[in-house]
Amino acid sequence: MVYNLFISHSWTYSDSFIKLVAILNSNSYFNYKSHSVPKNDPRHHARYDSQLKEAIKSKMRPACCVLILSGVYATYGKWINLEIELAREMRKPIIAVEPWGAESTSAAVKNAADKIVGWNTYSIISAIRECC
Repeated sequence: MVYNLFISHSWTYSDSFIKLVAILNSNSYFNYKSHSVPKNDPRHHARYDSQLKEAIKSKMRPACCVLILSGVYATYGKWINLEIELAREMRKPIIAVEPWGAESTSAAVKNAADKIVGWNTYSIISAIRECC
């Protein structure tokens, strides 16, 4: 089975996103397709909020769940709140992944999450399988 995932992230803090993708890629018994917005995607330059919303929605639509890194920076991202709103609208389960070694995490992300998991391959993949 291939799991369609929307992985929310901030390119300003892309190191955590890259490490999360590496975790997912490291398990040979887990197959997924990322529907995340690439770094150089024109969606980043949407002129109007309505365009941004539709662009994110089109990327999220095929996903069976939404993974959100719950580092404290997530609280301040314009996109994060929009992605949470869209996930709720489309009834996509939200999995909050607490970054390894994070001393503080986003209450907004954790409050919206259907599942909260730590920075552990088994926990993350198990949550995805359970939600999808």
